[in-house]
Amino acid sequence: MQLLLEHEHSFINGKSYQTQDMFAVLNPANQHIVKHVSSVDEKGRMLALTGAKHALEQLRLVSAVQRSEVLKKWHALILSNEEMLAELMVAEQGKPLHEALGEVRYAAGFVEWFAQEAIRSYGETIPSQNTLVQLSTIKQPVGVVLGITPWNFPLAMITRKVAPAYAAGCSFILKPSEETPLSAIALAKLAVQAGMEAGAFQVLITTQPAELIEYYCQCAAIRKLTFTGSTKVGRLLLSQSATTIKRTSMELGGNAPFIVYDSANIAEAVTGLMAAKFRNAGQTCVAANRVLVEQGCMAEFISCLTTAVAALKVGDGMVAGNDLGPLIHEPAKVKVEGLISSALKQGAKIHYQGAAETGLFIAPVILTHVTPDMDIANTEIFGPVVSVITFTDEQQSLSFANGVEEGLAAYFYSQDVSQIHRVSRALEYGMIGINEGMISNPVAPFGGVKQSGLGREGAKQGLDEYLEVKYLCQKFD
Repeated sequence: MQLLLEHEHSFINGKSYQTQDMFAVLNPANQHIVKHVSSVDEKGRMLALTGAKHALEQLRLVSAVQRSEVLKKWHALILSNEEMLAELMVAEQGKPLHEALGEVRYAAGFVEWFAQEAIRSYGETIPSQNTLVQLSTIKQPVGVVLGITPWNFPLAMITRKVAPAYAAGCSFILKPSEETPLSAIALAKLAVQAGMEAGAFQVLITTQPAELIEYYCQCAAIRKLTFTGSTKVGRLLLSQSATTIKRTSMELGGNAPFIVYDSANIAEAVTGLMAAKFRNAGQTCVAANRVLVEQGCMAEFISCLTTAVAALKVGDGMVAGNDLGPLIHEPAKVKVEGLISSALKQGAKIHYQGAAETGLFIAPVILTHVTPDMDIANTEIFGPVVSVITFTDEQQSLSFANGVEEGLAAYFYSQDVSQIHRVSRALEYGMIGINEGMISNPVAPFGGVKQSGLGREGAKQGLDEYLEVKYLCQKFD
């Protein structure tokens, strides 16, 4: 791990940029200091912008094939350092080591995919009504990109933005979460080792994110903003970006329904829910937030679910056999406990609760008698709490599922083919898991509708987010 922590400061123009403003990165499992990191200053953010603009000009002279080769080398370096990256992630974020290793490979998958897509940003020749005029389009990079990523997936949220940006020929300034800056620094260092140009991928660490982001949002040289985080912050960033009319990609909050119909294979549904709910201790934007169960299968489902949840082990992510790590910080735990308390006051009942945990750990909970009007059904929980709502028929399930402002991910289990077609079309969500609890994949478009965001990441659509289409009309003599 020490090799990847050689730089513990912002990474600007291929070098470590140190200031005297230091802060500690803490391990959420035990509150031990992982590393002291310095917060970037005004000079640093200006140097980063200058470097990004210079790198953009350099990238105009680099072919798509050359960029693809750099991404291939970056992909190989990530995988060859997967154990160190995973241990670093556990130290600053807390998820179990086996999940961290899975994320390293998932993050590398985006780099591999966009290494291939880099050479496929095709233009078009358009049939003209006039034989003396040729019509065509080409695709060119948007420009300098500002990316803002969260703490819950500190590697994957970065590579699925930086890899397509570089594939398209854009330079990138990253503001990662101050909770998990070390993973970002490690990725940037590996990118430079892979041959990425100085200034093409920079990491700015800060304890004053609002100030730094507002500065860049008001800067016309930043042509695109890509953000993963809460809907509340997304709205603010869209407002701040309006004056300079930035291209934006927003992957915002979720409130995923997980619907179980009477026709479902209950054992498979429970297996899917365990993956969709408890990965990263429930701290994912696509986590099952509301579990909607048809009355006819409720008893069987709850019995099977209780057995599975009771088997979960809570503890330090570096200890083999643990399934749930800590929440990221104290406010996160307070929020989850507050939602449980609020639900109980509003009429919900605790069906199962694990033994009380100390520190930032929280035991898994199953709540029944939850109704759609409760706070817990209208708030992204971000914790290991299963809130179960019963419904009587398909129409009511869709009413409950669609009755929120978010539209990121949804899941449902059914063996009725006609029902599968009806429900998949009726759900107002950008991504649907049908008899499947793990839907994220670098080759598929990730993103939501309604208040859950704009644009898509991954897949071929992810590359287009960093490209502008230019139309060419050429007349012949």
